[in-house]
Amino acid sequence: MRNRYFSAQPAIQRAAAQLYESAKDLPLVCPHGHVDPRLFADPDYDFGSPVDLLIIPDHYIFRMLYSQGISLDALGIPTLTGAPAETNHRKIWQLVCDNWHLFRATPTGIWIRDELADVFGITRKLNSANAMAIYDDIAAQLASEAFRPRALYERFNIEVLATTDTATDSLEQHIAIRESGWGGRIIPTFRPDAVVNIDAGWRDNIELLGETSGTKIYNYVSYIQALEQRRAFFQSQGATATDHAALTAYTELLDAATAESIFQRGLKGEASSDDANRFTGHMLLEMARMSSEDGLVMQLHIGSWRNHNPALYARHGRDMGADMPTGSEFTRNLKPLLDRFGNHSKLRLVLFNLDETTLSRELAPLAGHYPILRLGPPWWFYDSWLGIIRFLDAVVETAGMYNLAGFNDDTRAYPSIPTRHDVWRRACAHWLAGQLVRGFVDDEDAHAMMRALAYDLAKDTYRL
Repeated sequence: MRNRYFSAQPAIQRAAAQLYESAKDLPLVCPHGHVDPRLFADPDYDFGSPVDLLIIPDHYIFRMLYSQGISLDALGIPTLTGAPAETNHRKIWQLVCDNWHLFRATPTGIWIRDELADVFGITRKLNSANAMAIYDDIAAQLASEAFRPRALYERFNIEVLATTDTATDSLEQHIAIRESGWGGRIIPTFRPDAVVNIDAGWRDNIELLGETSGTKIYNYVSYIQALEQRRAFFQSQGATATDHAALTAYTELLDAATAESIFQRGLKGEASSDDANRFTGHMLLEMARMSSEDGLVMQLHIGSWRNHNPALYARHGRDMGADMPTGSEFTRNLKPLLDRFGNHSKLRLVLFNLDETTLSRELAPLAGHYPILRLGPPWWFYDSWLGIIRFLDAVVETAGMYNLAGFNDDTRAYPSIPTRHDVWRRACAHWLAGQLVRGFVDDEDAHAMMRALAYDLAKDTYRL
């Protein structure tokens, strides 16, 4: 399968195969993702059944099945209402395989097929007839020592893996990993959304922030001090980055009195939606200010309307595949932040976005000018073969390649990590082969660019 996904044009196919071959065995740098650190804190961690590992945590899978009328209850997804969910994992697996045709020509279909082949050695096609045989094959392998998370870390050739952790996390799992003496490099990432975005649970999270930071939070100044304390703690445990999610890229510099007023209204439960929007925009500037001082790389993911399906949210909670892309704007929205920090020598801001129309119109020109900006790879719905090709076509001509952040897998599905990196490396090889064959770059440049896209850019961007 050496040439899978490459163009049928012989010259491009040969060049792509050579470029891919030069980079396919480079270590995996995983600077942003959502793998649970518990996997590595416990050397005997057990993934459970094939359904526990591959179906229940994967919203890419169950959102497609839900779109075809299959309930999340039937897929074993726990409910918040007390209603029973299916617990027979063999039955769940059979149901998924009965409907696997829904994933034809989708990234999920590619990932699972290649993951089964490359990680489990299973090349049979998922379908109704062989569902139970494949289930038993996976289950047998998961029971072996070779499929403990630490063993897979070595097998996958991972150099570093970053988790994503709330600002109030004790990081006890990361501490346990470090104290165990194991050689793997698992580092935390500071994610403060729950204590920044004023919503239903914000006041409780502010109270928890005070407890974990050892700071009595009674005003905006003490709140900022608590956040700075937590960032320093994360850095002491190896963190090199922060991560922030917002619906839009809106930023606004509030004066001290306004920030204090909104903060106090938030504590009283009286903040309006406009207050919440302005406070998030202001805190993005504050986080940029902190990163300009402590050197943590700042990531900003925007454009996702979270929990778009209220009935599903009420029944199953958040992260159930019902988050939807929205239109985005950067040039005006980021202006206050860029006016203040755009030329800063120490700050690095990585932008992720779910609106492809902004790539060539705004993001590439912005990253091609402001020293602090790097462009994150295609995210979520666009982390796909065609999404990667469209991204490179849209941004490299204007931003250049060295204003890109390389690749991150951004996944909870630990065994899919090598597959996702492999798709990225194959897509980049295919795109670069087109540049080479057309004469836009020579062979030396193409190979240097291939290594950068596969490995160097991520290490450099995230200061690893």
